[in-house]
Amino acid sequence: MMLNNFTLGMPLVLLLIPFFVLLEVLKNKKYHAFYMPHTKYYAREKPVHSLLHPILKWGMILFALFALSDPIHYQETTLHKNKTIDIVLALDTSGSMSLYGFNPNAYKQTRLDAVKEVVIPFIKQRVNDRIGLVVFGTHSAIASPLSFDKKAQTYIVQNLHIGTLGKSTALVDAIVSSVKIFKENTSRSKVLILLSDGEDSSSQVPLPIALALTKKYGIKIYTIIIDESHSDMMEHIAKANHTKTYNPKTKTALKEVYTEIDQLEKSQISYQKIKLPQHLYTYFLSFSLLCAFLLLFLTKKEEVL
Repeated sequence: MMLNNFTLGMPLVLLLIPFFVLLEVLKNKKYHAFYMPHTKYYAREKPVHSLLHPILKWGMILFALFALSDPIHYQETTLHKNKTIDIVLALDTSGSMSLYGFNPNAYKQTRLDAVKEVVIPFIKQRVNDRIGLVVFGTHSAIASPLSFDKKAQTYIVQNLHIGTLGKSTALVDAIVSSVKIFKENTSRSKVLILLSDGEDSSSQVPLPIALALTKKYGIKIYTIIIDESHSDMMEHIAKANHTKTYNPKTKTALKEVYTEIDQLEKSQISYQKIKLPQHLYTYFLSFSLLCAFLLLFLTKKEEVL
């Protein structure tokens, strides 16, 4: 028995209603009797509110039966399940990131400052994804594990300084640091965006080993070289991961790169409608008890009168 989002858990209980109706008919059945015309003068006058008796009695019975039938209301709700992407941003803070000219609209803005102004909006818009940060110069370090805390990551990027980890460039070591972030994670989508403005000059780990680790843990690498020259190593890293390397020459072009990667690596959100049951028997039981108390009150009141 179903009406929109309302149903009964035990609808067979309502089959008792005809039984109670039959009892009422049998109770009121008239038998043959001798008629004495003067007895009507001795009969007590019925109170005006006596019509409430059958209403309250049947209200008590019907509400009690509906309570026993377990009325249920199903409330529809929508659940969404996110298939998130884990992204690590590896950012170069070597000495060459202090050079000017990458932003034609602000010539004296350093490469690092221009990169920060592009990376921070990228972090903020990936609301469904976890972001990790790796910073590298002569050495490489994990600046943030994978996290949804975009506010903390924004703060970290804003406070990056050139030369903090040395003035050389450890590209391959940055990949290894990123693998350390990813390897304990069971996510199926792992993306590393490696940004630098130069060739590797100080890594301790050979490139083939780093690439083998990325393959083992299923890490996809996008490489971005923000320099006028072409980087063979960055090209090789991207080719080994079946992605592509980007070579933006300006800050505007770098924005377009991150926009393209953002479109390529989209989180998936699946929606599912479910119905949550709400049992209503307490309401019907409360009305039944209310009718019973009112009926008892009226009966006692009439006895007093």
